[in-house]
Amino acid sequence: MSSILLVEDEERLRKVLKLYLEKEGFKVEEAGDGEEALEKFAENVYDILILDVMLPKRDGWSILRQIRKTSDVPVIMLTARGEEDDKIFGFELGVDDYVVKPASPREIVARVKAILKRINRKSSEILQDFIVDKAAREVYVMGEKVELTPKEFDLLLYLYERPNVALSREQILNAVWGYDYFGDLRTVDTHIKNLREKLGEYREYIETVRGFGYKFEVKK
Repeated sequence: MSSILLVEDEERLRKVLKLYLEKEGFKVEEAGDGEEALEKFAENVYDILILDVMLPKRDGWSILRQIRKTSDVPVIMLTARGEEDDKIFGFELGVDDYVVKPASPREIVARVKAILKRINRKSSEILQDFIVDKAAREVYVMGEKVELTPKEFDLLLYLYERPNVALSREQILNAVWGYDYFGDLRTVDTHIKNLREKLGEYREYIETVRGFGYKFEVKK
């Protein structure tokens, strides 16, 4: 299930968009202002961000600049302004799509699906010899099965399903081991080391984000 952070200060619009997105099977979390958005983004991992430009406390451009320091998560900007210069400015900052309000919820849902489909297709095309079979819980590299422990598979899957997203050690530990796990962050580093050894030439796809954590980097 893909997760979305929906940042919009207009509550009625936010609730309507959330309803439409959840009907399509997405997990949606909300934020009503810029500071709340950054707090949630720091504590959780999302597959896509829907971000309004005009927000209380911190505007959308400020938020976008902040998250682009550590993450390539796809971003759809919502704005009442449709001037060409504004759109160019947004794309230069790393916006993936740009929706001028008022826009129908169905259009926004369609744009979310299109972005996620494009990312998944690009990843599969690039990693033709790297197969993660989620249902069978098996991994194949160059046609050869890689023997992983259950926790190593969970860790790899968590990274693999979030390509090009920087994940902190805390986020990884909470997601893979659970919030009630009492081990320290070195557990993540140890398992990453073991994964890299087993993945052979594909070890390079698990990149270290210095002072932060790791990401599964798919070269564009």
